[in-house]
Amino acid sequence: MLVIPLLFSALVIGVSDMGDVQSFGRIGWRTLGYTVLMSAIAVLIGLLLVNTMRPGAGVDPALAQQLLSENAERARGIVASSADAPAGLGMLMSIVPSNVVRAAADGTVLAVMFFALMLGLGMVLTPGRGTEALRAAIQGLFDVSMTLIGLVIRLAPYAVFVFMLELAATFGWELLGKLAGYVAVVVLALAIHLVVSYGLALRLIAGYSPLAFFKAVQEAMLLAFSTASSNATLPTALRVADERLHLPPKISRFVLTVGATANQNGTALFEGVTVIFLAQFFGVDLSLGQQAVVMLVCILGGIGTAGVPSGSLPVVAMICVMVGVPAEGIALILGVNHFLDMCRTTLNVTGDLAIATLVSRGESAESTQALPDAPVA
Repeated sequence: MLVIPLLFSALVIGVSDMGDVQSFGRIGWRTLGYTVLMSAIAVLIGLLLVNTMRPGAGVDPALAQQLLSENAERARGIVASSADAPAGLGMLMSIVPSNVVRAAADGTVLAVMFFALMLGLGMVLTPGRGTEALRAAIQGLFDVSMTLIGLVIRLAPYAVFVFMLELAATFGWELLGKLAGYVAVVVLALAIHLVVSYGLALRLIAGYSPLAFFKAVQEAMLLAFSTASSNATLPTALRVADERLHLPPKISRFVLTVGATANQNGTALFEGVTVIFLAQFFGVDLSLGQQAVVMLVCILGGIGTAGVPSGSLPVVAMICVMVGVPAEGIALILGVNHFLDMCRTTLNVTGDLAIATLVSRGESAESTQALPDAPVA
């Protein structure tokens, strides 16, 4: 309910705070560049690990058939939703909404974000009292959304406990044991990307101590893990960027708001590992060319996946169909998906904060001003 108001208001305010079009373009291109680079590294790590460890090769076919039959209805719903999603050029064109109200009603987050970007840019180009009044109203919407989400988040730990209890009772611990190899590959790949990839980027590009960074953002990481939603964690991430990392608000609001949907490194990695795992399970031999296609689509899919729990499952089904893997096999991972969703959301949110730090360092370097509280050791 609160995702659209929060994303819209935060993004409009973030863009309008930049003051000039040149800053908007420079920050936007830096954000996009870091996002694509880190997503590519994430998917590459996942594909290397899943091809090396091959968790899908040892799955019991009899158990798989039983799971498919028991969960076929749930899987069919996910596959059907993936078939309705635009692909290729249609996916690109769908970013520009013909009716922003309809896009908001349908939950088309990228279309709403595009409109918010354009509105914020228009406010930069249109100074005046009317624009200031509009900006004050949108700022009020942002403040109210933050307050309401704060109330909802208080219930998150109890809701997560009940949901995990229901999953264990429905699927049983035996299933979790059978899928331990798959889970281990995903979690290991996520951990390597989080600690090594982002740690090196922070040290080499921003001159920021990785240990100090992870200590500063631990509150956002814990909330991301408990809620499994980048959008629900956005208010906390914004506060952490302001109070703990001391990033410029105009940069953190823009990068974190866009990143809640566009910078889904963990989701892209998860999608790649899951597709290869299902291919191994069903005996589908994917060539290097096909795996390259999987990698590219995962990068794009990570950018376009909604920052809500299990928002990546329709994308996984779509990729499976593209490379000839039975999409109904997604039922195999439904029992462990929520735990993995919690893990990959933690990487997504941490990556957003890391990229906001990298972009802020670049801006401060150009203006020859150092950001405060930037530990280097």
